[in-house]
Amino acid sequence: MTGNRKPRLSVFKGREAKLNRAIFWVLAQDGPLTAYDICRKVRTQKPLRYTRYSVVNRRVRSLEESGYIERTEPRKTRAGFEAQLYQNTLRAYLAITVNQTDFNKFVEKAEEEKIISALSSFIPTEAHKAQDA
Repeated sequence: MTGNRKPRLSVFKGREAKLNRAIFWVLAQDGPLTAYDICRKVRTQKPLRYTRYSVVNRRVRSLEESGYIERTEPRKTRAGFEAQLYQNTLRAYLAITVNQTDFNKFVEKAEEEKIISALSSFIPTEAHKAQDA
């Protein structure tokens, strides 16, 4: 971490960061959607207006593979086919929250109980160590 910049998660780094953020927000706002619906909603954002469906579809599949979004039950389309619905996982909601949190302010102003709670979630326990082994 350099200067006053916040540490960023890997999902919000690189050339796909804007699209990842947009996909997370669209799914958080509108619930389970098909890849096509996600693309239509993402295109309403000015910087992503000319984003192609194939790019959004590839990113959705990559986020699914990484565990940030998951498939839900398929939905029938007008043409009679089944389209897969996607929704955010808890990992995506955590990534959004961590990305928005200013940890310097949290450390300075948080009550002791909240600091203990945060520490307990980040410190690995014996059960987690046994799982990783």
